[in-house]
Amino acid sequence: MGANKNKEDKKIIAKNKKAAFEYHIIETYEAGLELKGTEVKSIRNGKVNLKDSYANISKNNEVFIIGMHVSPYEFGNINNVDPLRERKLLLNKREIRNIKDYLTKDGYTLIPLDLHFSKSYVKMSIAVCKGKKLYDKREALKEKAEKRDIDRNFKVSFR
Repeated sequence: MGANKNKEDKKIIAKNKKAAFEYHIIETYEAGLELKGTEVKSIRNGKVNLKDSYANISKNNEVFIIGMHVSPYEFGNINNVDPLRERKLLLNKREIRNIKDYLTKDGYTLIPLDLHFSKSYVKMSIAVCKGKKLYDKREALKEKAEKRDIDRNFKVSFR
C-alpha cells in the first residue's frame, strides 16, 4: 500500500512520434510549463499538437517552447490566448546551463518528446538531440522491420 503512494502518476497527453525517427536522443529532461487557465483545460481535453515544435534558450537564460499548438478552449471567452504562443519551460539553472552547453555545439537541438501529467501538473519531456542522416533513418526502418518479423515468427511458433 505504501509503495503505491511513492510511484508517480504519469499520464501521457501528447507524444512527438517523429522525434525518435528524426533525431538521436542524447539527454532528456522533464520540465514544467507556464500555462494560462484555458490552456490547461484544453490540454486536459487532449487538444494539443507537438509536431514541428522545438525549444530555444532566450538571452536571459529562459527556455521557451516554440510551435506547440494548443487549441483554444471551446467554452473559453476573452481569456483564450494565441494557440501558437511561446510558452516558458520551467527548469532549474543547472539544467539550463547543461542544455546551453549542448546547444552551443553544432548540430544539436532541443526537441519535445511528450506532454504528460505528473500528479496534477502538466509536464513536458524534452531532449537534447542531434539530427539523423538519411542512412541512419534507413537503418532504423530496417531494424524495425527485422524486429517485427522476429516477433511475428516468435508468435507463430507458439501456436
